[in-house]
Amino acid sequence: MNNKNYGILIVDDEKIVRESLYKWFLEDGYRVDTAENAAEALRKLQSATFDIAFVDIKMPGMDGLELQRHLKDIDKSLTVIIITAFASVDSAVRALKDGAYDYVTKPIDPDELTHIVNNIINQKKLLTENIQLREKIDELTQFDEIVGDSLQIKKVFELISTVAKTDTTVLIRGESGTGKELVARAIHAHSSRKYFPIIPVNCGAINDNLLESELFGHEKGAFTGAQYRRKGKFEMADGGSIFFDEIGCVSERLQVDLLRVLEAKQFTRVGGEQVINVDVRVICATNKDLELAVKEGKFREDLYYRLNVFTIFLPPLRERKSDIPQLANHFMKKFSQVMNKPVTQIDPEAMDVLVRYDWPGNIRELANAIERAMVVGKPPQISKEDLPFQLINTNGIKPASDSIEEIEKIHILKILNQCNWNISKSAEVLDIDRATLYNKINKYNLKNR
Repeated sequence: MNNKNYGILIVDDEKIVRESLYKWFLEDGYRVDTAENAAEALRKLQSATFDIAFVDIKMPGMDGLELQRHLKDIDKSLTVIIITAFASVDSAVRALKDGAYDYVTKPIDPDELTHIVNNIINQKKLLTENIQLREKIDELTQFDEIVGDSLQIKKVFELISTVAKTDTTVLIRGESGTGKELVARAIHAHSSRKYFPIIPVNCGAINDNLLESELFGHEKGAFTGAQYRRKGKFEMADGGSIFFDEIGCVSERLQVDLLRVLEAKQFTRVGGEQVINVDVRVICATNKDLELAVKEGKFREDLYYRLNVFTIFLPPLRERKSDIPQLANHFMKKFSQVMNKPVTQIDPEAMDVLVRYDWPGNIRELANAIERAMVVGKPPQISKEDLPFQLINTNGIKPASDSIEEIEKIHILKILNQCNWNISKSAEVLDIDRATLYNKINKYNLKNR
């Protein structure tokens, strides 16, 4: 600990007390100053900052209790410790009621003093670290991962900002790959719960028999293999948010349990009897038609209305094509850093292919396409030939079929172009001999354009 970062002011009309405390704290590495009366102490606080002030309760003129009030007016973060020769309950209670941290009696015990000061400094350090952590979280809680400036996505930003300030349950709807989890995390990150966790639950990826234990936890011995007590997702999310992805996949049996928790905000672990209270914000996402599921009796109507309080619809990528260049560049920069590969731009022809494609897999498919292009391509740019086969082949013509020969033809031509039709180098990259490569070129009638 660098004690020089912390300042201590000693206010006492007894010279021996001032000198003793000054020496003790100076040896411990603190910044130390002294004052023999209240007037001098107030002057010194105007020209310097202190973290701790030791104030004698009995001094000529202004006493320690009155000085404490003036010190707090100047610096509310200043911690005051009262020094008294009269270990009376009255003086201690008055000092503590007026905001003193503690009091010590004369003759002063150096060990007691060290203990008190260490506690104060540790508390101040934790407070500072907490403030810095919150500031860091605030810096990170932007819409950085949700990219675009189309009217559709700007509307989504507005809805996120509006609902984030509340504790309202949110249902995010949209096709697979449109970024529903990113929106859920943005809502949490801009809410008052952002300093607590957001716990995701993928309802479609967990077996129904295990989902109950995942959500509510279980006690030791609750079922075969339950060798210890385990907290569930609801407990882990206490104070924060819980995100149910693919909520439409939850079984009818679990829908009843889920509705009960949402309404009562309490539950019991599997195999347990203790009632556990939780304070969580619920955010859900689905790509299913919940209204149809309600009509068909596959989704409880009361749960549907409990979840469908505030809805955000995410448009598919084909309906916000103006955002594709920005998204593509975003993923290019992201994967460039991850792969440590100096790719800085996307060729205009490649960008044209990206914009014209309909992206049935939405943003997730676009991200995968850019990642794949980063792997096979060469710096400093992504070219049309680096894009996946399903988008376009190197001649600008969509493949006639998904046959192995068609894919092989496209791949060989791409490598030949990348190697500037150097046959030896191309054969080495393709891991075939030169004679085989010549045969393939003739077979597929490939030409250097």
